[in-house]
Amino acid sequence: MAAFEDIKKVGVIGAGTMGRGIVMNFVNAGYPVTWLDVNGEMLEKGKVEIAAVYKRSVAQERFDDAEAQARLNRISTTQEYADLADLDLVVEAVYENMDLKKKIFTELDKAVKPSAILATNTSYLDIDEIASATQRPTQVLGLHFFSPAHIMKLLEVVRGKATAQDVMDACLAVGKKIGKEAVLAGNCHGFIGNRMLEKYSRQSREVVLEGATPWEVDQALQGFGMAMGPYRMYDVVGVDLGWRSRQLAGVGRGEPIVWLDNKLCEMERFGQKSGHGFYKYEAGSRQAIHDPETDMMAREVAEEAGYTARDVSSDEIVTRCILALVNEGARILDEGYAESAEDIDRVYRFGYGFPAERGGPMAYADSLGLDKVLAEIRALEAERGEFWTPAAGLVKLAEAGGRFTKA
Repeated sequence: MAAFEDIKKVGVIGAGTMGRGIVMNFVNAGYPVTWLDVNGEMLEKGKVEIAAVYKRSVAQERFDDAEAQARLNRISTTQEYADLADLDLVVEAVYENMDLKKKIFTELDKAVKPSAILATNTSYLDIDEIASATQRPTQVLGLHFFSPAHIMKLLEVVRGKATAQDVMDACLAVGKKIGKEAVLAGNCHGFIGNRMLEKYSRQSREVVLEGATPWEVDQALQGFGMAMGPYRMYDVVGVDLGWRSRQLAGVGRGEPIVWLDNKLCEMERFGQKSGHGFYKYEAGSRQAIHDPETDMMAREVAEEAGYTARDVSSDEIVTRCILALVNEGARILDEGYAESAEDIDRVYRFGYGFPAERGGPMAYADSLGLDKVLAEIRALEAERGEFWTPAAGLVKLAEAGGRFTKA
């Protein structure tokens, strides 16, 4: 199998936002990149947008025109899989559709040399199922970049059940070379970061049904130190992503926790990109402006779902959202999908804006005292049910006076 020193040429599949960011990661670190998309117009548009990013960097005196041109010169574009034949690593970065990804991996498996590593940038999908479309499952893994991929420091390197150790080592080393905090994750739904985020997001939405406003939730969590609150994050990512996937899946309205999102999307309030989501945005600005209309719609949705409004304190918002992260992190450790609590904390500091001074969710739990954390989670379980069942590892550590992270 190819060792790290042999990874000299890289391919990227997909000319969307993630593909563009991933291309920049590699060319910025000196790798020549062959960039494939079946849509030639998308490739041309992608190159223009990368050139614009570099132009801004030159204007900010991060590097000069010659360096910008050198980076652009490392990119070659193609619409033909045959042009990927001599690459050492190919990263697929198309949208989250299993059938499409498997089709691409079948094509890649035929086109690239036998020693090449094939990686998927999926956020949630099963690495093993994607690998099953190839004759080389030992050389397939996840390389989960975070958006915007050329800026965010985190890279989840996701091991499939068949992924060879030297393939993992090669990709962890490449991650370091392109300037990422590369964290090894196991192949479960959402891996480390997004699996935990699902629990955090659910609590951020439930407290709104119970009486908080999206703005109050963000204020509370930003007050705790998060780089941005969950509702600002939904606006940045695009409120319509979940809405469109629900439509594709034929789920319809879904649970009450997404009814407010649905309502916004039906009004074409998709977030920052459309100038209006949970917040308002002035033309050309990314500054989120509190929108009282969103608060009013949140109450209407909650009433329709049968909730009676109550006062939800900022302390309760923080406790429920952050402890949801901690408990799921503990489960991930119990199940062996993360190698250490420190790795979970790195994921949250570098990928999700968790305040560095608090160390990460697991270190923060240690600072509170796991006995107190467990007591709080058990109280929530008694009041709210099985969502709050404490992870076995948390119970064991708390009862033994232990901690998640090394002292």
